[in-house]
Amino acid sequence: MEEFSLATPTLLFSAVSLIMLAYTNRFLSYAQLVRNLKDQYLQNRSEVTAAQIENLRKRLYLTRSMQILGISSLFFCVISMFLVYIHLRLLSIYVFGFALLLLIASLGVSIREIVISVKALELHLKDISDGRKKEG
Repeated sequence: MEEFSLATPTLLFSAVSLIMLAYTNRFLSYAQLVRNLKDQYLQNRSEVTAAQIENLRKRLYLTRSMQILGISSLFFCVISMFLVYIHLRLLSIYVFGFALLLLIASLGVSIREIVISVKALELHLKDISDGRKKEG
């Protein structure tokens, strides 16, 4: 514990910032996809489109959780730095540990969201392969 200093929590800043950028980009692409799927569903109410919309809804909620956990991790890193600054070193170590746990949780939710995203792509591929079978 001798090595814990004000610089230790700052190590997560760049990592969390990059992760948050990736999460935000993912969210923005989902927002565009929601608009497209809604229009597509209103034109042709197919089961595949309905399944894609339901899948996207899950992914949006998971992305929101990923963002909240990532932001919370960064928040507790800053608190940890403040605690080091006011010489509450032991408490700052525990707060930093909590920030690490939040980041781990965010990454875990990200893995779950990726699994669901693959299922969404499988729906697209299934739709294409079903169309080919009907043509052939």
